[in-house]
Amino acid sequence: MDIKITTLAENTVSMAYIAEWGLSMFIEADGARVLFDTGSGTATVHNARLSGIDLSTTDKIVLSHGHHDHTGGLNEVLKEMRKKIEIIAHPDIWASKYSRWGKQPERFAGLPFRRELLENLGASFKLTTKPVRITDRFLTTGEIPMVTTYEEIDSGLFDKKTGEMLPDELKDDLALVINADYGLVVILGCAHRGIINTLKQAQKITGKELIYAAIGGTHLLNATKERWQKTAADLKEMGVQYLGVSHCTGFQASAYLAREFGERFFVNNSGSRWTLPFK
Repeated sequence: MDIKITTLAENTVSMAYIAEWGLSMFIEADGARVLFDTGSGTATVHNARLSGIDLSTTDKIVLSHGHHDHTGGLNEVLKEMRKKIEIIAHPDIWASKYSRWGKQPERFAGLPFRRELLENLGASFKLTTKPVRITDRFLTTGEIPMVTTYEEIDSGLFDKKTGEMLPDELKDDLALVINADYGLVVILGCAHRGIINTLKQAQKITGKELIYAAIGGTHLLNATKERWQKTAADLKEMGVQYLGVSHCTGFQASAYLAREFGERFFVNNSGSRWTLPFK
C-alpha cells in the first residue's frame, strides 16, 4: 500500500509555500483522501492550490483536537471545498480552551468558529470518543489513555468550565493510524497526551506491533531533557523505523531526536511531500 502525505500547514516552510503556527496534512491511503487538521489560517488552502491538490476531492476531515492552530483554517477549507463533508473529532473540540504562559494573561485557544457557521458551510460533525474506521485499514485512535509514567500535558493549558480555569486534560487529542503491510503509519496532530501513549494506542486498536513511521507534532517543545531521553528510548524499544517531526516538537527537541535517529529522522514542514514506504 502506497501512502501519500502532503503537509499543507506547519511552522516552517519549503520554498514558495507559506508557513503559519499550526498543522495540516493531506493523506491519501487505502483509497481515501483525508485532511488532517486545517492549520490556523490561510496556509492550508494556499498551499493546497500550490501543490495541485483539489480540496473538494477530500473524503473526510479529521481534527486532532480543538486548539485554534489546528482548527483555525476550517472555515477557509470549507469555503474552498464547497460541499457537505463529514468532520471526525472528539466531543471536547468544543471545550472552552485557554492557554496561560508565565506572566502573560490568559488567552482563548479553542476552536474559533461557532458550530452553526461551520455547518452552514457544509460541515457534518461526527463526534465520538471511540476510534473511527475510515476504511478497513485507515482509522482514528479515538481517545488516548495516559499509560506512561513520564508523559504529561502542559500546565499552561486550561478548560474554562463553568467560568473556572481548570487544567485541560486534552481528552480530545487523537491521531490517525494506517495499518499498512509494512507496519503502522501514525499521523500525529500535537500528541498532547504523549507520542508514546499515542503509539501504544495505535498498536492496541490494530493488534499490530510494528510501527513503520510516526509523523507530525510531538509536543516536546516545553518538555525536559529527561523526557526527551525517555521518549527516544521508548521509540527505539518500540522499533519505530522512521520519525518525522513537526510543529510543537521544538527546535532543541528536534535536534536531540535527529542525533538519536540519524537517517531515520526527518523534519516535516509546509510543502513536504512523502510517499511511503520510503525507497
